[in-house]
Amino acid sequence: MTYPFFTLLVGAFLLLCFYLYLRHNHWKRNGIPTVKGSIPILGHLLPLMTGRMNFAEFIQKAYKEYKDHSMVGMYKGITPMLLVRDPNVVKTVLQSNFTSFHENGSKIEPDADPLLSKNPFFCYGDVWLNGRKRLTYAFSNVRLKVLFTAVIGVCKKFDNFLNKQLGKNNKYEVELKSLFLKFTGEVVANAGFGIEGHCFEDARNANAFDQLFGNMLAESLLSIIRSYLPSINRFLKIKFLPKQVDQFFRNIVTENLKVRRNEPIPRNDFLQLMIDMEKTGEHIDEEVVAAHAVSFFFDGVETSSITLRFVGYDLAVHPDIQNKLRNEVISAIAKHGGLTYEALKDMTYMNQVISESQRCHAAVCFMHKVCTEEFELQGSDGLTYRAKPGTEIFISVHGLHSDPTYWVDPEVFDPERFNEERKQTIEKMTFLPFGEGPRICVGMKMAMLQMKACLANLLRNYKLELSPKTHIPLKMSANLILSEVDDGIWVYISKL
Repeated sequence: MTYPFFTLLVGAFLLLCFYLYLRHNHWKRNGIPTVKGSIPILGHLLPLMTGRMNFAEFIQKAYKEYKDHSMVGMYKGITPMLLVRDPNVVKTVLQSNFTSFHENGSKIEPDADPLLSKNPFFCYGDVWLNGRKRLTYAFSNVRLKVLFTAVIGVCKKFDNFLNKQLGKNNKYEVELKSLFLKFTGEVVANAGFGIEGHCFEDARNANAFDQLFGNMLAESLLSIIRSYLPSINRFLKIKFLPKQVDQFFRNIVTENLKVRRNEPIPRNDFLQLMIDMEKTGEHIDEEVVAAHAVSFFFDGVETSSITLRFVGYDLAVHPDIQNKLRNEVISAIAKHGGLTYEALKDMTYMNQVISESQRCHAAVCFMHKVCTEEFELQGSDGLTYRAKPGTEIFISVHGLHSDPTYWVDPEVFDPERFNEERKQTIEKMTFLPFGEGPRICVGMKMAMLQMKACLANLLRNYKLELSPKTHIPLKMSANLILSEVDDGIWVYISKL
């Protein structure tokens, strides 16, 4: 009995070895170069799971090391992944063959996260299409003017806060993350939900906003499982959104809709837009509205504040550009008789500054897509790969943004890259701050509106200077999903 069992065990072991051999030679068999450092079972996951680098850094490193290739293969454990570098292949994935790559790589378990499962970023098919239509309507130019009223109210609170901090002092030293989270948090509270966020108060009780930041942004074993081991998560059903935060958004929507459906005077916020849609005869499910509220929160608070803090850094480092932008702000405000919606539209140099900062410091450094229909990707260098359903595709946003093939002196901060003449020469799919194609960020216009209002309000009255607490070059954290800086970005703010 021992000999047959031993033979069976050896046979099973040899089959496993052969299977792993085939899996780890997938890219070699398909003629695609493979990132160095893959090991059995773990593939390229070891430095990611041990915290030596985050996935964005790994993707960027692979992008730079394989600059002569349109595609490069990687392994997530034993699962093959493909990094596409060629802008034409990027266009194929994000736009021209969207139907074959319409799913985002991040997966949510509906049973564990019912709200996030209805978020347009995580859902697909009719649920995605209907949700996107509602949000596109909510962020149309006409509706943005309505929301702008709330944004201006936050600008006044921001100004009062800065005046209070300065007091009799000449300078106020602050870390830009904490500063701009106050602004974007208050905008989402006011313009999104019609409530007071109390974000500018010096001492405030812990609320769901605080809990959300604390739970969502720290990289941990749970986020590693969600990101890199989705098959395990399908069994464990780990929640992405903490229970108390899920309930917080549900309560906001339920309580506000109950009261405001009968209010004679409409308000200037996102929930009001949902009520207006309901009045046109469209059925609005409260859970779907709560899901949109979650989306509004994350898109409006975290990613916008990341962009603002990097813009603030770039302006502090380049006082000449700061002065030029300030002159445009003052001129536009004078022309329109105040900080109006039309004044912001006239601030074209500000658009350039924000775009160049986004190019240098992408808030989301990579994109993750999944093939849903078999399709052959063809690179300009002759490489081809027939992607099968389930194939994971990655795009290095930071890699494309900093590639000298597409950008002259990419390490130089130069807003003139985005002036009317030169921006026409930018190669398509090499600048992706909001994504591209049918899944481009639906809240892009709202994000730009609040960021421009924040910067205009700040620059017309104050000056930014870099504090010695800021370590240059900036050291990016290996522990967070979004772009974050170790030790923060510290500045001095002073009155003009």
